[in-house]
Amino acid sequence: MLLAIDAGNTNLVLALLDEHNTVRARWRIATDPRRTADQYAVWLHQLLELEGLTRADVTGVIIGTVVPRALHNLQVLSTKYFGREALVAGQGAAAWPIRLDVDEPHNVGADRALNAIAAHGKCPGDLIVVDFGTATTFDVVDADGAYKGGIIAPGINLSLDALVGAAAQLPRIAIEAPKGNAVIGRTTHGQMLSGIYWGYVAMLEGLLARVKAEIGRPATVIATGGLAELFQRHTAVFDMLEPDLTIQGLALLYRRSVSAT
Repeated sequence: MLLAIDAGNTNLVLALLDEHNTVRARWRIATDPRRTADQYAVWLHQLLELEGLTRADVTGVIIGTVVPRALHNLQVLSTKYFGREALVAGQGAAAWPIRLDVDEPHNVGADRALNAIAAHGKCPGDLIVVDFGTATTFDVVDADGAYKGGIIAPGINLSLDALVGAAAQLPRIAIEAPKGNAVIGRTTHGQMLSGIYWGYVAMLEGLLARVKAEIGRPATVIATGGLAELFQRHTAVFDMLEPDLTIQGLALLYRRSVSAT
């Protein structure tokens, strides 16, 4: 099986996929560049056992990361504990198979390129990928699979952190839809929920409308990331919800890279 590792700014996701790119197991841990290969191995060994698997079941490893400092220890994990040299998304044999048609292609995050690869593999035509992570990103992919650019907006948790950090009397709240879908809050908590949740929905709807207008052709909108499902419940702007889009991009890139060698 393939071990696909997606190292984001906040969380690191590890997934095991079979030969059909079906996710057999998925685990999440906070991203910490100081975590050593040995620490990863102890944690993973226990999780593999819970799934009835061993290290020998891992036949390949691919890593995608937007945290360069985390890469080395993940590569050591692969070679030391799985006996495999990990492919690194965007490098060497795993160079991007799509055109990054932007002014600064070297600055495109691995997660965004991987999302473009996976989205193009799933849907024909023009695409917009909305990824809810530390930042919320909007990525435009044309019908040929080329990455055309996008938008970077503060993630909803970052927005909430900024609000609470700058206002001494505002409490920390959980992100959820207001009760009864109310917009007008009658308590401080309710007003904060409305501002954070409905404000974010309005941003999604407004930005997607503008992006579609600029594309000038019908475009399929795919949502991914931890909070995608929460917003899908209260807006009709998403055509598809794909929680494992980045992992699927890693799997597609790995299969393509291996078959080319």
